[in-house]
Order: sequence, then structure tokens, then C-alpha cells
Amino acid sequence: MKMAEDVKVPEGWRMVRLGEIADINMGQSPSSNVVNEREIGIPFLQGNAEFTTKYPIPKKWATKPLKLSKKGDILISVRAPVGAVNKADRDYCIGRGLAAISFKTIDDEFGWFGLIYWKHQLENLSQGSTFEAISKDDLKNLLLIIPESIPEQRKIAEILETIDNGIEKTDRIIEKYKRIKQGLMQDLLTKGIDENGQIRSEETHRFKDSPLGRIPEEWEVVELCNKKATTIITDGSHYSPQPVEDSEYYIVNIENITNGRIKLNTCKKISKEDYKNLIANGCKPEYNDVLFTKDGTIGISLVFGLNENIVLLSSIAILRPSKNLDPYFLKYCLESNHIKKQLHILTGGSALKRVILRDIKNFKIPLPPLPEQKRIASVLSQIDETIEKEKRYKEKLERIKQGLMEDLLTGRVRVNHLINEEVELNGN
Repeated sequence: MKMAEDVKVPEGWRMVRLGEIADINMGQSPSSNVVNEREIGIPFLQGNAEFTTKYPIPKKWATKPLKLSKKGDILISVRAPVGAVNKADRDYCIGRGLAAISFKTIDDEFGWFGLIYWKHQLENLSQGSTFEAISKDDLKNLLLIIPESIPEQRKIAEILETIDNGIEKTDRIIEKYKRIKQGLMQDLLTKGIDENGQIRSEETHRFKDSPLGRIPEEWEVVELCNKKATTIITDGSHYSPQPVEDSEYYIVNIENITNGRIKLNTCKKISKEDYKNLIANGCKPEYNDVLFTKDGTIGISLVFGLNENIVLLSSIAILRPSKNLDPYFLKYCLESNHIKKQLHILTGGSALKRVILRDIKNFKIPLPPLPEQKRIASVLSQIDETIEKEKRYKEKLERIKQGLMEDLLTGRVRVNHLINEEVELNGN
């Protein structure tokens, strides 16, 4: 992305420093003895830890704040990660990790999008320092390119806000379906679906006690290491081979898994010889194996369906379901609240999140008859497909937004004709 000074300023626009068009209020942390989590006083933001996509969600409050941001200010992180921004939806006490920006001479919404677009210049300033941070002078000297015309600023902001609204609406749809899925999982993995496609209840079916609570009488509960559940539980390589540039062989780590999928274009390529050696050591998953992340970001599960030449690092476990266990049913069991609670117990208090194969082997899962497993997995898969569809749509909107920002916030594409059309319509 270009620096502002490298952009040709279009006619009717000008290059300005942030300090010329906005007041900048650097945060200052109050004493710890006036900070609480009981919602007494002013909501307190130390840094960007409470930031979301637009508005922060405070976790602490201060009874004697030292520095305040006002409702409508833009909050910007001045410590790692530098440049993250949120809007102040109310007054906040701000700590040393934040600054509050209040625009004086330009449209507030245009300023919001301008900061989002040009903030990479602040990131460049902070890189290379021992402690990643920026000063008030750095903020004051941040360069932006703005139209002289307020109506042009507002029209640009209006266009970008329309895209933002679409992204926010899609986010809400995704969250709604995630909640639906979570509620269904709780029912389906403890009550199941009978032959008529109905969720069982104790009023109409026989249930029994189990280590997982009340379950249908015909179900079993087994540990994952039970041969009824899996034939193999292992993990990938404990060493990472040297990368090579031109290869058709890949090694996968946790960071190569996004939205439950392996992103091959992010994977390191390895030599054919290293690939063969890792296959011999059992590091290659087979079709319909279930992969489970066990190191760092733990608890991500997916059914392996790729045919590419892939081996795994040790951060990922390989679970090979038996003929009695549907791989997608196993995937959903591994996403259940029951397993999440076990993972929380196993990793509680540890700075380095990790589970070992022995822990995974001891996980208990329900084992309904295979046809019922498939019915349960089918229902949950349909919801997952809907979520994935909405995520793809959101990604499309985000690409559109990025392109529009590059065009509109540099003046490469002008919106004057839209303003003129509105004036004509209103005049008629």
C-alpha cells in the first residue's frame, strides 16, 4: 500500500497532517486501586484488547479517570498492535495504550475511513523498535489526503458506510447461525435424531445415565482410543524440514488452517525426500481422517478431504475413525461443549496452550448407531454450509470495500457526479 506522499493529489483535494484537522488526546492510565470490574465509575480501556470491529466492549471501570475520550471520538492504538481503531460509543477513560482523535474541520465519518486506510503509515513507523509504539507527534504528523468539499467527503463516507452495513449485517447472520448450531449440537449429541427425523425426548424414548449425562438407551459412551471409535490416534512431525521453493509437497501447521480448511497457498513446501521420510513416520493423513489442533490454538477440528501431497507438523493430531464412527460425527463431537470443558481443564492456567495425545485418547464421546450418526452430522453440516456461504460473502464485501477505499480515499475515482445528480433531483 502506498504512502500518502507518493500519491498524486487530485484537483480539489489537499494533503494534510492529522494534527491540522483533529485534536489528539493521548491516554493516561489511572492508578490500579481505582480500577474495578464491578461497573463502578467510567468504563476504562487500557489498550486495544477490548476492541471489536467497530465499538469497544469494556471489561474494567475507573472511579478516578485521568484522561477521557468523548462519545464520537475515534480511538486508536498507540502500542502494539499500533493503528487498530474503534469508535467511542460513549465516554471512556483511556489508558496509555490509546489515543482519542476528534476531527475539527472534516466530516467525522470520512475521517474514520481515512484513518482506517492510511493507518499503515503508523505501523511502518513503529516497526523495528524494541517496544512497538508511536508518540503524539507521530499521530500529529500522519499524512492524509482529503477533498476540500465537505459534500464530497460525506458522499465518499456514505458509499463506504453502505458496504460496512452489509458486512455488519452478514456478521450478525453468521453469529445467529453459530448460536443455532451450538444449541442444536447440545441437543443432537445428547438426544440424537430418531428414525422419523425427530429429536428424542425422555417423554417418548428411553434414556439412561452415562458419563456424559442422560443419553438414549441404545447409545454407548467410549473413549476415543477405543477400537470402536478410532484405529489410529497420532500426530505429525516433531521437526520441521527445510523449505524448498519449487516443490509439490507441503507440510501443514496450525497457522495454515483457516475457517476449518487447509490453505495450501500458505503452507511451506518441502523436498520429496523429506516428504517420503515423514510419510514413513506416519505424518500423512488419509482421506476422511479427522484432524485436531493440539498446540497453540487448540480444539480446531476438520475432516481431511484433500488429495494433495500433504504431511503434518506435531501441532496437529490425526484421528482415523473406525468403520463404526462417521468422520463428520466425530468432528462435531470434538467441537462439543463437553470436549471444550475438558480442554479448558487441561490447559487452565497454562501460558502455553497444549494437549498431548494421551489426553486426546482419553476423551469420551457418545457412540450412536452409525445411521443415526450420519443423520446428526448431516443436519449440522447443512448449518456449517450456510455459515461458510455467509463467510465467503463477507470476504467478497471486504474485498469490494478495500478496492473502494483505494479508489475513493485517494481521489482516483471521484464522486462529484453523484453529488450533482442529487442536487438536480432535489432541485426538481
